[in-house]
Amino acid sequence: MTNRSPRLLHLTRLMLAVVVVSAIAGGIYYFKGGQDNKSQVAARVAATSGVVSFPANAAQLSSIATMTMRSEPLPVSAALFGRVAYDENRTTRVSSPIAGRVVSLRGEVGDQVKPAQVLVELDAPDVGTADADWQKARADQVKKQRAFDRAKILFEGEVLAKKDFESAEADIDQARSETRRAALRMRNLDTAGAQNGIFSLKARMAGVIAERQINPGQEVRPDLPTPLFVITDLASLWVIVDVPEQVAAQIQAGQSAVVESDAWPGQRFTAKVERVGIMLDPQTRRIQIRCAVQNPEHRLKPEMFARVSFLPAAGAVQAIAVPNGGLFLEGRYSYVFVQTKPGTFEKRRVDIRQTGNERSYIDSGLDSGEQVVTEGALLLNSEAGGDAH
Repeated sequence: MTNRSPRLLHLTRLMLAVVVVSAIAGGIYYFKGGQDNKSQVAARVAATSGVVSFPANAAQLSSIATMTMRSEPLPVSAALFGRVAYDENRTTRVSSPIAGRVVSLRGEVGDQVKPAQVLVELDAPDVGTADADWQKARADQVKKQRAFDRAKILFEGEVLAKKDFESAEADIDQARSETRRAALRMRNLDTAGAQNGIFSLKARMAGVIAERQINPGQEVRPDLPTPLFVITDLASLWVIVDVPEQVAAQIQAGQSAVVESDAWPGQRFTAKVERVGIMLDPQTRRIQIRCAVQNPEHRLKPEMFARVSFLPAAGAVQAIAVPNGGLFLEGRYSYVFVQTKPGTFEKRRVDIRQTGNERSYIDSGLDSGEQVVTEGALLLNSEAGGDAH
């Protein structure tokens, strides 16, 4: 009896401890379950009014992003597809005015060049011929100038016949013309500093070498179908857009436009309409419009595809531009969620005036300055029960 009593007492205490721990755990579970049930009830009540609320530390908030909406002019039409092109007013195509063989290349695609910078050196025998013609014309002019001066003195002294004086005068005029022709040819070739028949082909303007159609050792001539170099200023580009005739009627030179490209999602480039075509393309039934876009960081590249939205003149209709990720459909209507206060979101029906590739324009249902959910709208709609009000 004496040995078993302490053992029995120890066992009894252990069982009591287990009972107490179980009771505490059960209480905690019941308390949390009750809180969860209250939260679920609260969510159901919120859904009946089209409003979903989350506590400040709710995990769902990490999946929700909002953006402040602003009014802006409604574009003339939905974005139209165009292509980026060289600004031809800031582009030059360089060809050789003389035949020759490439002995040295000084320019590569992507190089920045300055005016009069040498692009390529050619072994051109015609350079020597042109220089020889010029030197010969100058020497002949000097010779005939002296003959004319003598004839003039003799004619004034009544020693030389008038017809001989007139012949000497005609000779010097002809010599001057020939010298001028040879000098103009040399200037056209821009052969200053040329030696041993080497012709230097130079850049005519500052810019970037965009294309090069010449290789070491290549034979070139003036009548090649393509230029040897294309030099352009990439800080200014054109965007060419073929516009339907009903839209073209609302566009005029000087009007503003916005250019977007898949290469730079979310970025908008400001452009201005420079020229509106005067003729409708009979095949496409569209009018070509040319826009100038500034490209100081060279992000846009020639031949890229782009989307162009033409903005109306001052006093045009204003609308709210909403990212398409914030819109969702239920039946025939479109909805967004508006954050009315931190953690509280109101489901609201909106009317879409114009749909774009990335954004749509809302003309009713939203006010400028409101916070619209741009990510997580479907999550909120599932919390709201998907019931529109």
